Amino acid sequence: MIYNNVILRAKDASDIGELKELLTTQAEVSLTEPGCERFEVYHSEAEPAVFLLIEWWATQEDLDTHRAASHFVSVYRPSVMPLVERFPHPSQRLI
Repeated sequence: MIYNNVILRAKDASDIGELKELLTTQAEVSLTEPGCERFEVYHSEAEPAVFLLIEWWATQEDLDTHRAASHFVSVYRPSVMPLVERFPHPSQRLI
């Protein structure tokens, strides 16, 4: 299992509403992809500009395929990434 966690911080507070919509759609689409076991989006209550993506992929190949998928390439990269600072945290699950 591949655990891919990503912290996103909106560069401009005026983009938070748009990011909520884009990230929700990204999660819904990602959950239909082969190998996607979990894709959750959290919006921080403590820091409103911060979002957390919690992703579980069956294999590295599935995650790589996700990163090449049309929605990632045509929506996430051009519409989300310019609006955020992105901090990926591939992780090892302890329990």
